[in-house]
Amino acid sequence: MSTNETKEPVNMDEHQEDSSENKDTGSEVKETSPEDSEQPAAAESGEEIGIAAELQRQADDNHSRYLRAQADFDNFRRRTLKEKEELSQYASLKLITQLLPVLDNFQRALQTGGEGAESGSFAKGVDMIYRQLFQVLEAEGLKPMDSVGQPFDPELHQAIMTVESEEHGEGIVVEAIQNGYWLKDKVIRPAMVKVSG
Repeated sequence: MSTNETKEPVNMDEHQEDSSENKDTGSEVKETSPEDSEQPAAAESGEEIGIAAELQRQADDNHSRYLRAQADFDNFRRRTLKEKEELSQYASLKLITQLLPVLDNFQRALQTGGEGAESGSFAKGVDMIYRQLFQVLEAEGLKPMDSVGQPFDPELHQAIMTVESEEHGEGIVVEAIQNGYWLKDKVIRPAMVKVSG
């Protein structure tokens, strides 16, 4: 029994020494591990501050760009409105400028007619002015309607009278009292017509 008792304390002491060595080793690991974890945390917080500063700089830059774009758009809108007003105010400028020579010729014809010129030359002069005027309007897209002999169309014609006609069947335009006109593809004035009944 004495041999057993002596063995047990020896074994205990060995285990205690081993465990104390393990504890010391473990405590060393525990002491170093918090220091190691603090260094990466400090590095991470520095990176986060740098990222936040960069994002703030980008946000400020984008805001400045937005303000500049808004100011440019406001200036563009004001300029466009002004141009639109000028365009509507002077839309007929080109046409009137082209008609001024026609107006001059009418004035000359009236002065010549008033001085006792022959009626034939006066009529010829007025006819020339009419043709000049019509050419200016035609160049702008004006076209007279050819209504006589055509079937009555309420979109193109305004019937003011129904007449009997041996030449034309019922519902045909017999006579144009006032010409109708197209401006390019749009009817700007329907023709006033007599229609066969």
